[in-house]
Amino acid sequence: MHKLKYPSIFTPETSCECRAPHEKLSVEQARRGTPVDRPVRIYADGIFDLFHSGHARALMQAKNLFPNAYLIVGVCSDELTHKYKGFTVMTEDERYEALRHCRYVDEVLRDAPWTLTQEFLEKHKIDFVAHDDIPYSSAGSEDVYQHIKEAGMFVPTKRTEGISTSDLITRIVRDYDVYARRNLQRGYTAKELNVSYINEKKYRLQNQVDRMKEKVRTVEEKSKHFVYRVEEKSHDLIQKWEEKSREFIGNFLELFGPDGTWKQMLQERSGRMIQAFSPRCSPSNSPPRDYSPSRSPSPPSRWAMPRTSPPTSPKGASASISSMSEGDEDEK
Repeated sequence: MHKLKYPSIFTPETSCECRAPHEKLSVEQARRGTPVDRPVRIYADGIFDLFHSGHARALMQAKNLFPNAYLIVGVCSDELTHKYKGFTVMTEDERYEALRHCRYVDEVLRDAPWTLTQEFLEKHKIDFVAHDDIPYSSAGSEDVYQHIKEAGMFVPTKRTEGISTSDLITRIVRDYDVYARRNLQRGYTAKELNVSYINEKKYRLQNQVDRMKEKVRTVEEKSKHFVYRVEEKSHDLIQKWEEKSREFIGNFLELFGPDGTWKQMLQERSGRMIQAFSPRCSPSNSPPRDYSPSRSPSPPSRWAMPRTSPPTSPKGASASISSMSEGDEDEK
């Protein structure tokens, strides 16, 4: 809980604060969790410039080598590093602070030695030294950890592939123009970036071109979005129009179709009109009309035809027709 709330401590300048008896341990003993009265003290050293995940993974492995481990991390100074390895991006104080805030580190030792001596190991009561197993040639030695390995105090860790301080610096150098333009945009001066006057103007022109391209892309995206919205609205309008059209046609057919409401209304109205104009029938129980015997019968009409019996033969029929014609001539 203490480690999660506060950074790791710095190693005291005098000597180790561990007061427990310090007997030499083997790797097998440390893996069994002995001794019980103190943790196993592990030392890991390095430059830790541009502290990254590869560094953190190596320290995590060192911290978890044994059940009860106390991890001391030694960080070399700028002077020593520049002498044996080369220039660093971060200063020694920045590198010290980066290590103090790593959760796996219990203690940070500043100005660590480049080569470990027996005196140094005894002073800090170090049980084991953790580092990757690749021979590290430096300071005139084929492997600066060779004597640690021979003493049985070396425990190896694995490197994380694809990430290292050299890789990060290579990326920056490879894309130097990109990062120079980036920092110019953020307000850094050409002098601070060690950029010439010509390159500064070139970078600023490239930044303007990039901003213009970004604006064009933004306009294109907005145009695509607008066209999409118009198409979507058009689709909705067409769909609604089709629904309203179907509804209108259905209502029209329901009203004016072969069996529609309008035809039924016309039939009912025409039926009422026919009933209104048709003559009323006499009541069936009205008394029959009688003729008075005192009245004389009406004289026969002038044009009244005499009742004749139907002819019984063709000759009789012709004779009756002849008599009718003669009567007509007499009237004339």
